[in-house]
Amino acid sequence: MRNATHTVTLNAAFLQEIKDDDEQLKTLLQQAREMCESDLLTSVPASRFASLLAELREQLAMHFALEEAYGYFDDPVSVAPHLSEQVESLRLQHSQLYEEISRLAETSRDISRRNSDPRGVRQVADCFLAFDSRLQDHEEAENKLIMQAYTVDIGGSG
Repeated sequence: MRNATHTVTLNAAFLQEIKDDDEQLKTLLQQAREMCESDLLTSVPASRFASLLAELREQLAMHFALEEAYGYFDDPVSVAPHLSEQVESLRLQHSQLYEEISRLAETSRDISRRNSDPRGVRQVADCFLAFDSRLQDHEEAENKLIMQAYTVDIGGSG
């Protein structure tokens, strides 16, 4: 059986889209982090916080879709097949993380619509910060996987 090679050709416009997506995601995460860590969170309209989490949910969906659609996970496995378990674990985390940010966005929207107690907003904010930590760990694990696949497994020192 012959090994097929898989190549994805990306044009400059698409590469710019990926870069813009990444920057937008980083900006939204930073805004949400700053809002959640602020002592003034309860003075921010709940609708503003809900809107930010909804926008973040949509941006994260785009981010994960781009990673999965354009070989972000396939390429490391083709270079280093023994990494397939790690790849599958990270791919599974996409749906888990997306479901988590969706729940937070929906809860925040519900609190905003009910004009609920600011303690509810604070609870969502605390949950967001825990989510953010897991997302950062996930992104770091993806970066390490890529580095492992392309440095150690194809002749680099490591």
